[in-house]
Amino acid sequence: MAILSTTDLNVSRLCLGGNVFGWTADEEQSFAVLDAYLAAGGNFVDTADVYSAWAEGNDGGVSESIIGRWLARRGVRDRVVLATKVGMLAGFDDQRRETVLAGAEQSLKRLGVDHIDLYYNHRDDPGTPLEETLAAYDQLVREGKVRYIAASNFSAERLAEALAIQEREGFAKFVALQPEYNLVSRDAFEGELQRTVAEHGLATVPYWSLAKGFLTGKYRPGVEVESVRAGAASKYLDERGLKVLAVLDEVAAAHRTTVAAVALAWLAQQPTVAAPIASARTLEQLSDLTPVIELELAQDEVDRLTAI
Repeated sequence: MAILSTTDLNVSRLCLGGNVFGWTADEEQSFAVLDAYLAAGGNFVDTADVYSAWAEGNDGGVSESIIGRWLARRGVRDRVVLATKVGMLAGFDDQRRETVLAGAEQSLKRLGVDHIDLYYNHRDDPGTPLEETLAAYDQLVREGKVRYIAASNFSAERLAEALAIQEREGFAKFVALQPEYNLVSRDAFEGELQRTVAEHGLATVPYWSLAKGFLTGKYRPGVEVESVRAGAASKYLDERGLKVLAVLDEVAAAHRTTVAAVALAWLAQQPTVAAPIASARTLEQLSDLTPVIELELAQDEVDRLTAI
């Protein structure tokens, strides 16, 4: 466990992604995964109002509703750091004041809770003045409906601008950033965006931490994988990707653990990273992930992976 940035939120080293709940995992499977994650020492659950509106018959909000029913039936609200987002669901796909406030109310209702621990601006909205957007998030914090706020999918420039406005106006400040970041997709984060996060004392909570499944190690030349993400994951099967897998295999063998856990551990040991996000639709998939909660790589192992 570690404190998230400047907050009092004590979070596990693995954040469980809720994007599969109500999509590739039905409610029974989702409950089983959530139960096992909690039992393994996890406590940080990430979802969004839009999950998973891309699935047939799903208008969004399904993941939040499943998590809400799980929290109620298990009576574990006080054991879970709960994160959700607003800004990508149809009808709530901007960052206007009324959208942010109404989106939070809908999420609270679906989750069945009186507050959200970490509420993300799911993506930047250049069409709405940042002052309007950030005032709305500040209102939610002041009203006690949200404990802390964070940003997702922001450029370094826009993140710095938002933080300056929050400082100037006395608004609640972003405490974290959720960007795409993993061993085979590094350029967008490493550099100016990472420096901005570090300079302002934010935590990083990366999504697609396993490169859409590629870094689980199950995607190999000549191997067919039955998954809705197979096409996206297979794009990393190039010379560099194979070199990454080769080192992951060696390090995983040395620690007697999984390739996925090593890939997540590398990420967790990067500057500013608090907890990588990864999802699982089955208990078998989850068991590949949870060793990262306790896994520490030696610095030379981190360096070998970084060098690729």
